[in-house]
Amino acid sequence: MGGHSHWATTKRHKGVIDAKRGKTFTKIIREITVAARLGGGDPDGNPRLRFAILKSKDANMPADNVKKAIQRGTGELPGLHFEEFQLEGYGPGGCALLIDLTSDNRNRTVAEIRNILTKGNANLAEAGAVSWQFHKKGLLVIEQKVDEDKLMTIVLDAGAEDVKTAGKIFEVVTNLHEFEKVKKALADAHIETSLAEVTYIPENYIKLDEKTAEQALKLMDSLEDQDDVQKVHANFDISEEIMERVAAAG
Repeated sequence: MGGHSHWATTKRHKGVIDAKRGKTFTKIIREITVAARLGGGDPDGNPRLRFAILKSKDANMPADNVKKAIQRGTGELPGLHFEEFQLEGYGPGGCALLIDLTSDNRNRTVAEIRNILTKGNANLAEAGAVSWQFHKKGLLVIEQKVDEDKLMTIVLDAGAEDVKTAGKIFEVVTNLHEFEKVKKALADAHIETSLAEVTYIPENYIKLDEKTAEQALKLMDSLEDQDDVQKVHANFDISEEIMERVAAAG
């Protein structure tokens, strides 16, 4: 994958920051609420909630917002009931899309996502049509200058499955059980991660030409602008050269 970038790191290349659109707090609050409802309000005993709270701190979310989101999840405060589900689809160039959603009205959300996909030269697919192409993994992205051999030694000794390069960026892939261990090993070595998350990583990538890449990136932006969308996973692959040209044109 050297010299290429999948969506997780493409977002960082494009400088896509949800906070600029006022979306980050909404998405994190929903994640905290659902995590608390499913696993309880104690982050020490609820890894998903603990991770969501860390995301809220990274986004500089007020502690009171976090507290109220937890209380809505546990039922201490009234609030909307959010349902989690995934939609699958095909994007420009035939790339696979796996869309994580949290909604209080499933029918409305599905209709809105279908509309976004149609406008973006994409379409919904039946359940299971593309999800088999993705595996749930830990992903850590390193953008600082670091010796590659040193990095490989640290993360592989800690249990990482793979280290890939995307231009000057390193992507460390782990299984779910070793994610926190690898993350800690990097922190102990004073190697900063610009992204550390559990996500869905595709088995294979589809390379997009410039025109199709532009369509795909616009579609991803439109999807992530939708409030109910928590995360979009895609298996497209864009070369550094095309990425730079698309960014310059946009």
